[in-house]
Amino acid sequence: MWVYRESEALMKSSQYTARKPDAQGIIHYSKTENETWSILLKRQLGLVRRRACDEFIEGLEKLSLPLDRIPQLHEINEKLKESTGWGVARVPALISFDRFFKLLANRKFPIATFIRTREELDYLQEPDIFHEVFGHCPLLTNSDFAKFTAAYGRLGLEANPQERVFLARLYWLTVEFGLIRSGKELRIYGGGILSSYSETAYALESDKPQRKPFNPMDALRTPYRIDILQPLYYVINAMSDLQKLSEMDIMGMVHEAMALGLYEPLFNSE
Repeated sequence: MWVYRESEALMKSSQYTARKPDAQGIIHYSKTENETWSILLKRQLGLVRRRACDEFIEGLEKLSLPLDRIPQLHEINEKLKESTGWGVARVPALISFDRFFKLLANRKFPIATFIRTREELDYLQEPDIFHEVFGHCPLLTNSDFAKFTAAYGRLGLEANPQERVFLARLYWLTVEFGLIRSGKELRIYGGGILSSYSETAYALESDKPQRKPFNPMDALRTPYRIDILQPLYYVINAMSDLQKLSEMDIMGMVHEAMALGLYEPLFNSE
């Protein structure tokens, strides 16, 4: 779920409208919407099987996402509750910073209940149900990842607007676009990569982006753009690194990063 832009402003509008459930809590998606889910899921499964981290693959198996239709949120909730006590919450296409952080702090991951059109099959700026369910929910079955995400929500809830902008960079370069070492190989754990058809292969196999060992101070000072293939990926050594990070003085690092300033961007800022 990305609510941030590097311009430090929340995206103001969306062409999409989240779907509402009926009185029984069921969202009735159209045949076209279910077919879009099926196309996205089947092709992405073929890409991530040999590129995603083991924890993500294990989470996929726990979720047992249906191939032929968009899952209902209660189905996701049941699987997450069994694993880590997490759940999901239905939200509009875009939400405020306050609501985003409050949900995470309460171990609820926000899910915008719309799916992209066929015209935006490969890329859309706002996160849809495929990005959020497929990209993020599998790792919420992992205790280390789940603890870090909840801790991040608590930090953001108490942070001021300027501090939140720096926290956004940390989230972007871990939860959304992070890589992890698996033996001698690299694997993906970032949901923004794993839900992207083009970036899944690019992140590991292209010679264009830089790949650097993860350092939280560096991540806090690294500019990013949401509308390009990332020029830089940070690599953690194990999922437990995120749980350890949640126990550090992240806000102290945020203030230090604010004093030091940002690195030069590795992209055209226009």
